[in-house]
Parts: sequence; C-alpha cells; structure tokens
Amino acid sequence: MLSIIVAFPKIEDAEKIKRLLIQEEFEVNAVCTTGAQVVWIANELDGGIVICGYRLLDMLYRQLNSYLPKGFELLLMASPTKLSQNIDGNLVSLTLPVKRKDLIDTLRLMTYNYYNRKKKKEADRPRKRSEKEKEIIVKAKLVLMERNNMSEKEAYRYIQKTSMDSGINMVEMAKMILNLI
Repeated sequence: MLSIIVAFPKIEDAEKIKRLLIQEEFEVNAVCTTGAQVVWIANELDGGIVICGYRLLDMLYRQLNSYLPKGFELLLMASPTKLSQNIDGNLVSLTLPVKRKDLIDTLRLMTYNYYNRKKKKEADRPRKRSEKEKEIIVKAKLVLMERNNMSEKEAYRYIQKTSMDSGINMVEMAKMILNLI
C-alpha cells in the first residue's frame, strides 16, 4: 500500500494538508515537522510519497530527499522563488500557494506512477517454478548427461543457454529436449 508522509515545519500546515488528503480518500501515515522524523518513519514503510515544504526544522528538502529510502518520492511545495532557484530536475514540485485541485491531481499522478513502477518491478522478478516444471528440467538434464556425457552443471547450462538464445523459457526448452531424444 502506498504510504504518504506530510512534513512541514509548522504542524498546523501539515495537519491542514493531511485533512485535505483524507477528504480525498488518501491515507496519510504520518505528519512530521523534522526530516529526521520523516526518515525514521519512511524506513519502517515499503515506499510512498513524502509531501514537504522547502525547509523543515532540521534540514532542507534536498537533504531529506537524499536520506529517503528507495521506493519513496518527494513532492516539494514551495514559493516560486525557491522553486526557480533550487529545484532538482527529477523532483515533483508545486508552487505555493497551491490549489486544492492541483495538489490532488499531482498526488493521483504520483500514485499512479508508483503503482506502475511497483507492478513493473514485480513483473520483472522471475517467478518460482512448480515442482512439475522442476522435474521436467531435471529429466532433460539427466538425458543430456547420459547421452552427451555432460556434467550436471554443463547440462543445466546447455538448457539455459539454448533457452536464452531461442527466446523460449527453460521449461519449454527442456520439454523440447525430452521430445527430440
């Protein structure tokens, strides 16, 4: 689940933004006044968005951004002067005073991007093979070892390499080896 941390030097400002986000059905995990609090809380969470001002009680937004754990993005809210002078190119920002609609739209876009990145990361992760699939690979290895005098490592590497070269997954390649021999 997406975590949202709101951080401003004045607790009243942070609470005001929290109430606005809750009205729009966002879940706010924490409200902070210091960067140290944000980092401590963020390290306990999986990922999300930190909404903050230019300066917190103990650090600037740049320092906070560098201390955030992987999986967190920063939404900076600052005056036009501060943004024009000091903005990082890869940072999402809004000019103060911010319109409610602009804040909500930006947060929805960041949320959408967060879930897309997470989905892509999960899709890139190799899936676990079932016992049946493992058995097919083992059988193909045994055939290669017996017929071609390969070691187990060589047989596995052969299946793996031919699989990669042909663009076929290893289980399908093992099935092909079993069918051909």
